[in-house]
Amino acid sequence: MFTRKLSLAAAVVTATALTLTACSGAGDTQSAELSTIKVMAPFLEAQPPSADGAVQKKLEELTGKDVEITWAPNASYEDKTNITLASSEIPHVMVMQGKTPGFVKNAQAGAFWDLTGKLADYPNLKTVFPEVQKSASINGKVFGVFRARGPMRALVMFRQDWLDKLGLEAPKTTEDLYKVAKAFTEQDPDGNGQDDTWGITIPKWGGGLGTHSPYDIIEEWFGAGNRWTERDGKLVPSFETEEFLEAERFIRKMVDEKLINQDFATFDSTKWNEPFLNGKGGIIVDVDTRVHSLISLFKQANPNDFQNKVGFVGNLEGPDGELHAHPTDGYGGFLAIPKASVRTEAELKTVLEFLDRMNSKETAVLLKNGIEGVNFTLVDGKASPIKPETPEGKAVATDIKTYAQLGTSVTGNRFYLAKEATEYEQQTVDKRIEVMDADLKSAVYNPAAPYVSATYVSKGAQLDNIVADARIKYLAGQIDEQGLKDAIKLWNTSGGDKIKDEINKLWQDSK
Repeated sequence: MFTRKLSLAAAVVTATALTLTACSGAGDTQSAELSTIKVMAPFLEAQPPSADGAVQKKLEELTGKDVEITWAPNASYEDKTNITLASSEIPHVMVMQGKTPGFVKNAQAGAFWDLTGKLADYPNLKTVFPEVQKSASINGKVFGVFRARGPMRALVMFRQDWLDKLGLEAPKTTEDLYKVAKAFTEQDPDGNGQDDTWGITIPKWGGGLGTHSPYDIIEEWFGAGNRWTERDGKLVPSFETEEFLEAERFIRKMVDEKLINQDFATFDSTKWNEPFLNGKGGIIVDVDTRVHSLISLFKQANPNDFQNKVGFVGNLEGPDGELHAHPTDGYGGFLAIPKASVRTEAELKTVLEFLDRMNSKETAVLLKNGIEGVNFTLVDGKASPIKPETPEGKAVATDIKTYAQLGTSVTGNRFYLAKEATEYEQQTVDKRIEVMDADLKSAVYNPAAPYVSATYVSKGAQLDNIVADARIKYLAGQIDEQGLKDAIKLWNTSGGDKIKDEINKLWQDSK
């Protein structure tokens, strides 16, 4: 499958280059007005939105354009993207879901407009997240308006009632985390007189390295860096640092002492909440939105007793006494502009003006909240769903789950935050935001994120699996530390050394 996609991507590059050659002559007379803007985007719901729905009509009213959207199923979206780029019907704006091999190859071949330096001319596209825009670039060049996602999301969640019962404080350091996990395992926090609890629950992690797993987060707390880090004037993978090994020793110690669920290598991630809810595992290291999910589940189980179950803190200080906070990539793909359909600078200006209006406050509210008075109303400056729900309100609430794919928020969230059902839940959300904002000041970003190594594009995922698999085997006690080091050497000799050379050359050239 991977080889087929790369071959298709290469074919797309050739086809797109031919299209560009055919339509770049001086005789091009296509109007720069582009009264209709054609967009392609994925949909994640069972059905795509109706072309004549209320959200669509409001979107066209706010942008001043007829907007023709081709919705494609998310599961097959990458294939649809490649097929579209090789066709004669290419939209003006395409949602690209990340720096996939196909997108990188096409961008570098000139299939998309280079927007470097252009977005600053548009007030709603000039980002307030320069580090994220840099990470989202391809070797420093910007080939799309990135879709902003929370740049800081890592939290430590714990059973607050257990913490209170044992008279413990919320953890502030990795050592504190160990002590709380040990107490949750050994001191009968649920009071049932049985040895049936443990500290941290970790599920089987589908992704490899640098996928924001609990392992990645803890490694960063120890100072290993975020996927890559600078050492002695060079960029090196985080797993080549001593701090990486220290973090693995720390996690393995907790596995050996049964402070972590013993089936961590196979535990179904869809059941991650269950030990927490059922009083078995008392700690989860994950993204902040899981707090809301856990509280909601406790509330469903007992609406009269859910307010003292979930506690949380942000990133933890490492053994060096420093806070190395683990950020996300900060973006989820881009809105890219193909040159085959947007052929001149004048047309590009028209499309960028359209995207600028797409990120206005009014449109941001539409894409995220919906239509005021139809599916939500404002209460204390926050969006509260209208109850009982009308058919019109339900249709809008459903549609915006898909239209949200077109939101960028590169200038920050301009929509309304949701109004929570109770004061307790509202205070929890407010605290989460406060914690994330504080941790963002100590974020350690991936310094290699902007750079695209040709070797990594072709074989990086397979190489990373060497280290990711060895990490799990080491933590499970199937190999010793030398076995983990041997896997890291194998990564290097199998192509990793070349990746490091390519990344460092790109890094040095960008200075």
